[in-house]
Amino acid sequence: MNLKKYLVRALHRLQKGPGYTYKELLVWYCDNTNTHGPKRIIKEGPKKKLIWFFLTLLFASLVFWQWGILINTYLSYNVTSSLSIGFKTMKFPAVTVCNANPFKYSEVKHLLKELDRLIEAALERILQPTPGNVSENVSPPLDLQLWNQIPLVLIDEHNKDNPVILDIFETNQTAGNETTANNETAGDDQNSVSNENPMQNETTAGNQTTAPPAPTNTTTEEKKYKLAVKLCSHQGSNNCTYRNFTSAAQAVTEWYILQSTSILSKVPLHERIRMGYQAEDMILACLYGAEPCNYKNFTQIYHPDHGNCYIFNWGMDEEALNSSNPGAEFGLKLILDISQQDYIPYLSSAAGARLMLHQQKSFPFLKDQGIYAMAGTETSIGVLVDELERMGYPYSDCTMNGSDVPVKNLYSQYNTSYSIQACLRSCFQNHMVEICGCGHYMFPLPEGVNYCNNEENPGWAYCYSSLRSSIKQRQICIDSCKETCNDTQYKMTISMADWPSEASEDWIFHILSYERDMSTNVTLDRNGIIKLNIYFQEYNYRTISESAATTIVWLLSSLGGQFGFWMGGSVLCLIEFGEIIIDSLWITIINVISWCKGLKQKRARARYPDAPPTVSELVEAHTNLGFQHEAVGALPRDEALPPEPGTPPPNYDSLRVQPLDVLSPDSDKE
Repeated sequence: MNLKKYLVRALHRLQKGPGYTYKELLVWYCDNTNTHGPKRIIKEGPKKKLIWFFLTLLFASLVFWQWGILINTYLSYNVTSSLSIGFKTMKFPAVTVCNANPFKYSEVKHLLKELDRLIEAALERILQPTPGNVSENVSPPLDLQLWNQIPLVLIDEHNKDNPVILDIFETNQTAGNETTANNETAGDDQNSVSNENPMQNETTAGNQTTAPPAPTNTTTEEKKYKLAVKLCSHQGSNNCTYRNFTSAAQAVTEWYILQSTSILSKVPLHERIRMGYQAEDMILACLYGAEPCNYKNFTQIYHPDHGNCYIFNWGMDEEALNSSNPGAEFGLKLILDISQQDYIPYLSSAAGARLMLHQQKSFPFLKDQGIYAMAGTETSIGVLVDELERMGYPYSDCTMNGSDVPVKNLYSQYNTSYSIQACLRSCFQNHMVEICGCGHYMFPLPEGVNYCNNEENPGWAYCYSSLRSSIKQRQICIDSCKETCNDTQYKMTISMADWPSEASEDWIFHILSYERDMSTNVTLDRNGIIKLNIYFQEYNYRTISESAATTIVWLLSSLGGQFGFWMGGSVLCLIEFGEIIIDSLWITIINVISWCKGLKQKRARARYPDAPPTVSELVEAHTNLGFQHEAVGALPRDEALPPEPGTPPPNYDSLRVQPLDVLSPDSDKE
């Protein structure tokens, strides 16, 4: 009930209005406000009034300008980084170790046999041997169909403005002078490669005419050839790309990786795991702190780049191990055998172990963040821990677990946590599947998709090369993926020494050979043995955390400071200013309502030009027939209807002039 009364009273107040005009309201505000300046405008003389008006307007403009800068600074959401150092018992990092060579050559030799014969024959022609040393009649014949899927070509750059493409395996190739003649003729007739920049890595050409290599009697100064990998959208197509290399060694390695990727992608996963290095053969000794360990304490995963990899302290099935103290004696000690004699000659040019330190339950991306440990050495790795704590939206575009990232994480099949490396590779693989129709062998596959190979996808290498070099596709993935808000980084200090020493290698190799092979013969050597020491260098850890550079408290204090400095105002002054704005709106509403009412009355007067009759006039017209006016076009009075009789006035005693007590007795009789 009280609420109803309040609303009715408010409605009446609203209808009534504040009771003054705009000018009166403005004068009242200037006279009563606590802000400096407006009072002087109404109280000073004409000249000073003008000066104070200008100063008030100027300083008010400065206040609003400063407020705009402060609000814009706050909305930019800048952060400040702070570094703090702590001391606590820390979790030992997950350690992933792999062999630099993904497969044992003895296990995959039957798959790569034709590929090895092709590259050996190509190297003979690339090195331009004498005619007597050229393998003219290779038995059995080479599989040129495999070669033509992704061939190697020579680019003759004697004329840099008009380079010439030379096929390595020219079918009508001859030696000696005939070769020179054929080369000259072919050089005149064939289409040449457009290569304006000699340092360009990729050259695109149209039609190609094959030609034999350069003659054998060419001097060293005249030899200006580059080896390139020819990639075409499909076999026999003129839409081709030539990937140039400054060294033939780089070209051969790249070509061999592309060809072996196509072959190995058709091998089932369990077969690839079997062809890799097994844990019991690779991990010879293990010691964590004072506790012995073995290959059973490692988790095996298959890594496309390095084959079988083994992770210590991954934290998937058991709790992560803590390190009790810093120092080498409290860390992880490993002795590995990489079996360098069984390396694939054209696939792995580096020998050693590839290792990486990372967080528990995270996938190891060794190609980006791993390091090599050299054979025949003892490698000591001292670890320092940096913990990164980023602020989330809107201060930075980071994610807690990847749930708000639009890219599907293909590495989730390993039950690993989100990382930006996993997101970028998943994004690339998704684009590869969408554009090329198949997935690359080096990345996990989406459901229902097969790996690329030369038989089912002849142009996959061309598509992959174009996609990998596309800046647009790369930028799309960068924009789609986000950094993690919380991350742990391991800074490593690496030192190496020869191991074992010449004085101790005899007995060490005997013991390790006996423990692994149960043989008294030495089956290990310096070229295949690696010793690793991984430990915390100190227990101090650094935390790099972000905090907001501008907060709402900073914004309010800065706004108030500028307002107080330039205008001498406060929050109450702003409330006063708000009050005058409300009153102005109130007056405006009342004026609009009054204007609408006046407009309505004006329309009513336009419909009835005469003034409406009063009440007395209406009563007189009803009782006095003669008062009524004759309407235009009315009937004559003789023909009109008789008027109705008027009602006579009442005969009340109260209308008598004389009082009742002075009347004669006769009146009573009457």
